[in-house]
Amino acid sequence: MKGFRSPRTSLGALDAETAAEVVTAATDLALVLDDAGTIRDLAVGSAELAGELDAAEEWVGRSWIDTVALDSRPKVEALLASRPADAGPRWRHVNQVAPRGAALPVLCAVAPLGRANRRVVFGRDLRPVSQLQQRLVEVQQSMERDYSRLRQAETRYRLLFQMSVDPVLILDGESGRILEVNPAAQTLLGRAARRLANRPLADLFAVEDRTKITALLAALRGAGRAEDLTARLAEGTQEVSVSASTFRQEGGLLFLMRLSPTRGAPAILVPEATTRLLKVVEGVPDAFVVTDGGARILTANAAFLDMVQVTSEEQLRGEPLDRWFGRQGVELEVLLANLRSRGSVRLYGTVLRGELGGATEVEISAVSVLNGGQPCFGFSIRDVGARLRPARPLNGATRSVEQLTELIGRVPLKDLVREATDAIERLCIEAALQITGDNRASAAEMLGLSRQSLYVKLRRYGLGDLAGDDVVEG
Repeated sequence: MKGFRSPRTSLGALDAETAAEVVTAATDLALVLDDAGTIRDLAVGSAELAGELDAAEEWVGRSWIDTVALDSRPKVEALLASRPADAGPRWRHVNQVAPRGAALPVLCAVAPLGRANRRVVFGRDLRPVSQLQQRLVEVQQSMERDYSRLRQAETRYRLLFQMSVDPVLILDGESGRILEVNPAAQTLLGRAARRLANRPLADLFAVEDRTKITALLAALRGAGRAEDLTARLAEGTQEVSVSASTFRQEGGLLFLMRLSPTRGAPAILVPEATTRLLKVVEGVPDAFVVTDGGARILTANAAFLDMVQVTSEEQLRGEPLDRWFGRQGVELEVLLANLRSRGSVRLYGTVLRGELGGATEVEISAVSVLNGGQPCFGFSIRDVGARLRPARPLNGATRSVEQLTELIGRVPLKDLVREATDAIERLCIEAALQITGDNRASAAEMLGLSRQSLYVKLRRYGLGDLAGDDVVEG
């Protein structure tokens, strides 16, 4: 230990108050002990620690060793043991038990104080360090869990890569060179993995097809996707279908390339009756469309193209059906919910909107089927606009209740309410005339109307023969 060279000159004569301020400023917790190790005074220099030790005055008059945890008492005894005067302070981690019962980690050292056999315990709060250590441990544990998951994912990837029956290659996205090949690719190409590693992909194909392979790699780099193509291998002249996708790993771009032999593949034979059925569906005047489970269009016939006013099926493929379906956004959801629960829906009335603004009144029958284990929906759509009744009845006749219910979803609610009111009013007038034997004065009294009001309503609904009546409407 190396102390001040001339403390009497440099520090001067320090009084007790000044010495107390120096000790308090130099530490988080200071305890003044007598020669027996009993606490005679204390000071708390840390604002955070002061909240935990708000009742620490209870320690005064108690032995310091009685205020620490059991596992820290041997350390306190060692700190209080006599030592040579020139020996430096020893710092020990002591768990100081607060009056509230919490154990506070404190780094302590003991130094003599003057000539009265007093000693000062300098304590530094270790809670911030403990919290940092705890966070470090938690981070390390989290990293170990992440590394474990990555190792498991890599193991699964390696297993799938090696056991895949499809020939698969991993390429470097920048250079187009082969990084890895699976056993199926080695068998197809007739070479060991070490002979394929780091070779350009184009070298595996016939000279006349290498330009197509180079263009495919360029499209992958630029757009992230490329159309499948067919090319011949350099050895054996076998024709394969080449498909590719991109992914990133450790900040680098990689290509996943799959080679599917085209020769020798079993042809998919469609029964002749099914072929005729497909031709009929394509040519029927009713629209027909097939969607996946998310209501995105897979295929549609020519009649559907005409209804939605598009020119080719490619414009529809992958688009959501509700782009053209219904007056309101919820109609398709209602239809799909019924399809999923019942399996089929018949004669659902709605509107099909065209790309050019046209709208067609239609009835839809739909069915839900499984295709390869995945649900898909088929919709048969018939144009019924020509047979629908006009929006307003001719000659002022009021709709029946059945007619009104058919208009729900096609006519605004306020119009439906008005027509429902008219229908009820007409029914009441007809009933009153029937009860009174067509006595209009009695019918008006029964309905609580004046004769003039009744005649106005009779003319409005076309009830009775009013040619001989001369009533002023008002």
